[in-house]
Amino acid sequence: MRLNEMEHTTMNDVERFLAHAIALEREAARRYEELAAAMQTDGNAELKSFFARMAHFSRLHLAEAQARGGFRDLPVIGADEFEWPEGIPPETADWAGVDAQMDVADALRLALDSERRGHAYYAAVAAETQDRELAALAGEFAAEEAQHVAELEKRLASRPPT
Repeated sequence: MRLNEMEHTTMNDVERFLAHAIALEREAARRYEELAAAMQTDGNAELKSFFARMAHFSRLHLAEAQARGGFRDLPVIGADEFEWPEGIPPETADWAGVDAQMDVADALRLALDSERRGHAYYAAVAAETQDRELAALAGEFAAEEAQHVAELEKRLASRPPT
């Protein structure tokens, strides 16, 4: 189910949200780790370092989601049962065309787009839910993603034009 189809099934369950957040952050970390490894293989140390840092941020957010869910009975959700916008985890960027020839500005834009989608997902859950605890929790996750977005925007703006 896609988030934009959630009008009739707004997420109102903290445990289900945390299961989604864990899956989202795990996928984001995995993707960034794959990109870091590819950049190392291709000899692009600057992008390897950048993607490794983004993977680290995703793992930190994953650990937070897992800690929040640690005392709860989180549902097991099948791959086709997640409620994602566009049918895929929000921080899954379009990695097509990523290679060692990519420059840092392009990598920053790719990561920024991914982080913006993650922020939008968490913000939408916070805005749409009827559950106060979930609204606060999703709002915290949205705020963390907003920090990532702001950092990426700042880094991108500080780069010389290409």
